[in-house]
Formats: sequence, C-alpha cells, structure tokens
Amino acid sequence: MNIFLRELRAYRKSVLIWALSLSLLSVIFLMLFPAFTKDTLASQKVIEHFPLAIRQALDISLQYFFTIYGFFAYLLTFVGLAGAVQAMNIGVGIISKEVSGKTADFLLTKPVSRAAVITSKLLAAFGLILITNIVFSLVSLVAANIISTTKFDNNIFALTSATMFLIQIFFLALGILTSVIIPKIKSAISVSLPVVFSFFIIGTLGVILGNDIVKYVSPFKFFDTNYIISHKSYDPKYLMIEAVFIVVAIAISYIVYTKKDVKAAV
Repeated sequence: MNIFLRELRAYRKSVLIWALSLSLLSVIFLMLFPAFTKDTLASQKVIEHFPLAIRQALDISLQYFFTIYGFFAYLLTFVGLAGAVQAMNIGVGIISKEVSGKTADFLLTKPVSRAAVITSKLLAAFGLILITNIVFSLVSLVAANIISTTKFDNNIFALTSATMFLIQIFFLALGILTSVIIPKIKSAISVSLPVVFSFFIIGTLGVILGNDIVKYVSPFKFFDTNYIISHKSYDPKYLMIEAVFIVVAIAISYIVYTKKDVKAAV
C-alpha cells in the first residue's frame, strides 16, 4: 500500500497536467462543431475532396462526421496518440526508474515480495490512467451535451470516449513488459515515443494501403468509430485480442521481474 500511494503522489502533477491538457483540447475542438454543422453541405464537399484512404486513416466518415460522435472521434485519433504516449511512459518509467535512480536494490531489501512490488506499481499505473480518463471523459461529455443541438446518446459518446482508455491500457501493459525486459532504461520517453509512433504509423499506413492485417496489429485500429456508433458496442474480436495481449504481457512481466537479477547501486 505504501508503494501504491508513493507512486500516486510521485505522478500526481504529471497526471493533472495530462488530464487538464487533454480535456482542454477536447473542449476547444468540440466548440468548433457548430461551425462545421452550420453549413453541412459545404463542409461535406470539402471533405469529399480528401482521398478515401486518408479519410479512413483519420477516422473521418461522411456518414457520421457531422454528428457529435463522429466529430469527436476525429479528435480521438490524435488524443489517443497522446494518451498512448502517456500510458507507455508511465508503464516504462514506474518500473525502470528504480534502476536508473539506483534505488532498486534498496526497495527490494524491504520486507515485501517482488510480486507485491510490481503489483503495487501496476495498480498505481492503472489508477493514474483511470484518473486521466475519468477527467477527460466527464469534461468531454459535459461539453458535448452543451454544444450538441440534436438528440444526444450519452452511451454512444461514452463508448467512443473510452476507446482512449482501452488504447492506453494496451500501451501500459507494453510499457511494463518493456521495462522489465530491457536491463537499464535511462529515459522512459526515449522508449515510449518511438514505440507508440511506430504502432500509429503502421496502423495509418496499413489503412492507406488497404492492408486489413494492421487492424490486428495496431491498437489504434482496434476500435472503429463507425462500428461503435452503429452497433453501440465494441467489436468483440478486437477486445479479445487486446485482452489476450494484456494478460500475456502482464504475466511475462511478473515472471521476469520476480526472477531477474538486480545489481546493487554503485
């Protein structure tokens, strides 16, 4: 419990900045919605000039873009990218900082098992991501209700908003796994940025090139907004893929962390 609370305190300022920044971005973007829907036909003609592959890569659907859900989904294309960086940065840093800060051997001499250490850190990381998403989702939901002039379905909007959380959980698990496998990571951001952007580029290029395989590889393509809006749910096969990856990544992380050698600080 002490490790859990210590990590929450250590990351509180960072999480506050992330949550407020993403929420502010959402509010500012949603405020543009009335301008786009004021003359829908004119705006639609402009978007129709975009190549179909580009529209699909950016999650722009002519069918739903001029609804509050589709408009918000376009924002999530980029907010999800930022959220993924935050999640993986926490996942990598919350474990590796003990090594880079030369406190790992001190921490592991305490009367607490390695399994308890990684569990506390994992729960703290999950809590930090959850706090970010609660703030972001609530602010976005309130703003959307105020701005939308048509019948509003809170459930569809909440499902759409929660896609960022699902993407973040994927990268959080990947970050934890990376931190226990790589012996010494000097900077979490130096690992998280290239990994996250690689997944994003793979997903985007795959859609542009018409390669459906990337939908099973890049978490950014697991949750199709058109599917969510029309079915009011997520595609179960992608939820299963993510769940399997997270379980496997966390299981391997536990095994490696509980057995790895930790060098004493010098």
